Amino acid sequence: MRSREIYSLLLIIIVSALALWINFAPGENFLGRDVSVRQGLDLQGGIQVLLRAAQSDVDTEDMRVAAGVIERRVNALGVGETVIQLAGNDRIIVELPGVEDPDQAVETLRGTGRLEFIDSQGQFLPDGQLVRTTGSPDPVAPEATTTLTDTTDAAPAGPIYISITDGKDLDLSQVQPAFSQGGAVGSRPAVSFAFTGESATQLSSFTAQNVGQPMCIVLDNRVQSCPVINSALVDGSGIIETNSTEDRDRIYNQLKFGALPVALEVETSRTVSATLGRESVSASIIAGIIGLSVVALFMILFYRLPGVLAAIALLIYTAISFAIYRLIPVTLTLPGIAGFILSVGVAVDANILIFARLREEYRYKGDLRLAIELGFNEAWPAIRDSSVSTLITSAILYWFGNSFGVSIIKGFALTLGMGIVFSLFTAIVITRTLLRLIIPLGIARNTWLLGLDRKQPVPVDVPNPETT
Repeated sequence: MRSREIYSLLLIIIVSALALWINFAPGENFLGRDVSVRQGLDLQGGIQVLLRAAQSDVDTEDMRVAAGVIERRVNALGVGETVIQLAGNDRIIVELPGVEDPDQAVETLRGTGRLEFIDSQGQFLPDGQLVRTTGSPDPVAPEATTTLTDTTDAAPAGPIYISITDGKDLDLSQVQPAFSQGGAVGSRPAVSFAFTGESATQLSSFTAQNVGQPMCIVLDNRVQSCPVINSALVDGSGIIETNSTEDRDRIYNQLKFGALPVALEVETSRTVSATLGRESVSASIIAGIIGLSVVALFMILFYRLPGVLAAIALLIYTAISFAIYRLIPVTLTLPGIAGFILSVGVAVDANILIFARLREEYRYKGDLRLAIELGFNEAWPAIRDSSVSTLITSAILYWFGNSFGVSIIKGFALTLGMGIVFSLFTAIVITRTLLRLIIPLGIARNTWLLGLDRKQPVPVDVPNPETT
């Protein structure tokens, strides 16, 4: 056995061992990295929300910034494997797999995150009331047809309250979850904040002149609370008390991770059942096992020993693919699983081309080592061209899905493209190495094991009748 085969075999063993370790890692943790299977919206369940800009003449760059703000907010919610992408010039698609509270998630997404303190003119405004302010005189009220709940608020027609602060002066580094009264018994969840610049000065001046009077805290034109001013806020900082930790987290995420440059409305939303996802996963696993088994059986029956080696290579290919999906990670969707299963067939195509050429070369040359090398060399152009064409198709599909917001196409294109790359490794490296390893075993004397019924002699050149 030559050193080249030894090194290749060691590489295969190491890569296969790492793949199995990642796939069967205890606690789905590999060297401190979470390698659990990421499931998309169609498999895990969750919600898909289509957000539309409230203004008709919105700037494309503002929508890109808004998408980035939403992504930061979603990450703060702890929702994994989200899809956030622009759709057209004024819409954003957000997919949230595994969301337990859709209403809270939607409110976190659509809120602009604009914090204002207003002079309520001595009134205690009820919590949740939609108001107009000098900083935002024309708020966009949600409609019953654009949210997950039956909210029927109409745009307020009341007075315009004077804004004491401007949301742009909010110091994001000082926004933190907290508890009122320092965490004592009876404390309430709260969010600490601090204003800078002119807003801090105005807040300090107003609170100093209105001790004992109410001052309302407004977030996105909705009253959060109207506390009584006990003392002047000389440094422009304070806390916003909430009724629950859920409300606190929602307000914290809206303030901490930036204000949206445009107001967004929920145009459509749909909930995907996790039950459908479990059924899809089970059906996909069964389909994958059946497909892989049928392909392996065909290869073994038709090509015999090389078919056995190809089946081993396909098993290694499957282990490597899933390990990479876990490690990157790649979010598996139902179309993505279909792309992976299709890539298994492409991997088999490469082996079929190689084995067909190997048999022909062995029939004419009678030397197994030479036939293996010639078989790979002759089959490589066809394998290369077919793989490149499939990769080009995958790239086009991925671009189309990313540009037009069709995430299911992206999943299919991604797994198919990655499968093509992995299949090249298994066909060119793994299968080739395994074939080279059988040469010293004297297999060449048993033509049946190589899928040959008989060894054909080298044909004698027949003169061309046109030249005689």
